[in-house]
Amino acid sequence: MTFGRVNPEFRLEDQGIEGLGNVYYNLMEPALIEAALKRGEGTLGKGGSFLVTTGKYTGRSPKDKFVVRTPLVEDSIWWENNQPMAADAFDRLYADMLTHMIDKDYYVQDLVGGADPANAIDVRVVTELAWHSLFVRHLLRRPDHEDVDSFVADFTIINCPTFKADPEKHGCNSETVIALNFDKKLILIGNTEYAGENKKSVFTLLNYILPGKGIMAMHCSANHAPGNPIDTAVFFGLSGTGKTTLSADPERVLIGDDEHGWSDRGTFNFEGGCYAKTINLSPEAEPEIYATTEMFGTVIENMVFDPETFDLDFEDDSLTANMRCAYPLHYISNASKSALGGHPKNIIMLTCDAFGVLPPIARLTPAQAMYHFLSGFTSKVAGTERGVTEPEPTFSTCFGAPFMPRRPESYGNLLRDKIAKHGATCWLVNTGWTGGAYGTGSRMPIKATRSLLTAALEGKLASIEFRKDPNFGFEVPVAVEGVPELLLNPRKTWEDKAAYDAQAQKLVQMFADNFEQYAPYIDEDVKAVAIG
Repeated sequence: MTFGRVNPEFRLEDQGIEGLGNVYYNLMEPALIEAALKRGEGTLGKGGSFLVTTGKYTGRSPKDKFVVRTPLVEDSIWWENNQPMAADAFDRLYADMLTHMIDKDYYVQDLVGGADPANAIDVRVVTELAWHSLFVRHLLRRPDHEDVDSFVADFTIINCPTFKADPEKHGCNSETVIALNFDKKLILIGNTEYAGENKKSVFTLLNYILPGKGIMAMHCSANHAPGNPIDTAVFFGLSGTGKTTLSADPERVLIGDDEHGWSDRGTFNFEGGCYAKTINLSPEAEPEIYATTEMFGTVIENMVFDPETFDLDFEDDSLTANMRCAYPLHYISNASKSALGGHPKNIIMLTCDAFGVLPPIARLTPAQAMYHFLSGFTSKVAGTERGVTEPEPTFSTCFGAPFMPRRPESYGNLLRDKIAKHGATCWLVNTGWTGGAYGTGSRMPIKATRSLLTAALEGKLASIEFRKDPNFGFEVPVAVEGVPELLLNPRKTWEDKAAYDAQAQKLVQMFADNFEQYAPYIDEDVKAVAIG
């Protein structure tokens, strides 16, 4: 039987998905929570939040993600970064998944990726778990109620956590699989309950489609000045670098916290919600995000809680350090209703430097901006991926390599051209360690980071004195009001200056070694600022 609201000419049967049990189309939040509770998928928390655990998989599984290799995409996919799957293997996977789905109940959400109607894609998400349907309803954009009656998906995602792939038969690496088929406009996800795979699959789709239209796809958060969308800032960075926290500035309007496009008309959010890390979340440092953890329908993922009071433990990472909450964008009081902004006036590249070498903020030339964008230096933070238990220094191209289907120069050239055309100022901000490397130093104080960002966004750094960093060549403020001067020169925060120098040279060499792969593809101005 079918329940809910759906285009009568675009049911699952019309897509060749038949023989299921009950199918629930486009249920709203109360009905999804009710269904999830009846099915024993989680627990009702304070304020009507929904508390879940995801079992073995508490982060993404990048080694289990594949792109189907077909003539349509053969020449445009960055195969060194994207694992190929044979078309016939995908067909076997799909057939076996459809067989697995027979007689089981499923939840369908018809949603939109992209706040700019001219560049949005319509996505149908079919989930085995009711709470996954709630999650993706938060994270993607919800069409107007009446538009559901005529909804036809551009792409369909099918997520079956109880389905186990056969590596030999299906051409994958394990029983877990995430497979994208651009020809068939289909994504299959199996054997993982981690809800983030749903949203990152849509991000990967848009990262492929939009650059082909001359639109920059960005793994970034974004905000703008109150009443002034022209004063837009974007924040690049991998999970754990502070994209969500730093963009949720109560003094600015939040456009979005993770994924955006930059078209000839300006900036637009891909999503309709936020997926924030909650480890060590506090009402003092992040009041808006903290408040969402007790709001109706917020999905609380992999957090320890008191079984009597349902109080959340924001410090207990025994399930995972990647504990998160997912909520609709409007739960943030200063969120933009349109999720649209102007062309970025400031571009911030966030890095979590586990070496303790980089300053808390540095100003980049356009060539340096492209260099650091292509380098994408950061540290993988514990829990974001399976097997990561402490920060690991890494270079993630374009601050989002796991989600980049095209070669990095496609994104780097788009960014360079848009910076040149619209005159953005670029900053590198280190939210990682100071006073020593991981294990010796301490995390950069968030209060100092916020002060430096506020000064940059308000233009207060334009007229102050800068020094040239001897290791990386970028400009670093000498003194900024409200920020301890010692922090601005990382070498001074180390007791052992010789140890800092050795660590800095080690990091410089890592940058140089990593950047060799881009040398054949970049212009001379970028080569000129390459370090090492």
